[in-house]
Amino acid sequence: MNKISMLGIASLLACGSAFADAPPADGQWRGAGGAGMSMSTGNARNSSLNLVVDAARVTAVDKLSVYGQALFAQSKKDDDTTTTANMWRAGTRYDHNLNERVFGFGGLDLEHDQLKHLSLRGVLSGGLGYHLIKNADTTWDVFGGVAYKADRYMSPGVIIDGDSRRNYSSPELILGEESTHRLTETTSFRQRLVLFPNLRDTGEYRAIFDAGLAVAMNKTMNLTLSFQDRYDSLATSPAKQNDTLFIAGVNVKFGAQ
Repeated sequence: MNKISMLGIASLLACGSAFADAPPADGQWRGAGGAGMSMSTGNARNSSLNLVVDAARVTAVDKLSVYGQALFAQSKKDDDTTTTANMWRAGTRYDHNLNERVFGFGGLDLEHDQLKHLSLRGVLSGGLGYHLIKNADTTWDVFGGVAYKADRYMSPGVIIDGDSRRNYSSPELILGEESTHRLTETTSFRQRLVLFPNLRDTGEYRAIFDAGLAVAMNKTMNLTLSFQDRYDSLATSPAKQNDTLFIAGVNVKFGAQ
């Protein structure tokens, strides 16, 4: 089988979590992003494209962060084309310190996922958090609040509570924690776990877990390893309730140095 790699073997992995370093509180925008693409030909033709960006502006009293991710992959054999991934996510969150330990937050998240038949999901959220640890090497926050989720599904809809639906909305609780750790001068780790218990259908819930390790190669580039897990108890066949993604790659920092 002939194989053509546009960026070498690493291009399949060329962008995982953008993984911007924890920025200083100087009000300057900083972030990281990457893009990767791969193609193969022969008995089957495969292609994939992955884009990611993550940025934040931090001051002594607040933080504004934005993120985006897109993943598309397909496989072609003879005249048959199979889409193996077609999703994007984007969002923003604003945190405001009420005192040295307590902060308030508000956010908006958008998501599309063809394999889940999800045309668009919008989640508006807000709540309070607490800085358990906050120093130069480690930050660890816990937070909670409420969210409102509105889903629109592709035709003919999905089965929820025994009914075929094109739209589904529900209020949710938010229970979460996240931390960043500077392990060495060039290596950092971060993780985030958030649970969304459904307030409309008791017992149903969503869960999001992200973890990433970044090693600085130089002042502008990081080698990253990232793991993402998404669980939705309301997902029905052919969609699976649990999605996981592991990516290794390189991203480029941008913004103030």
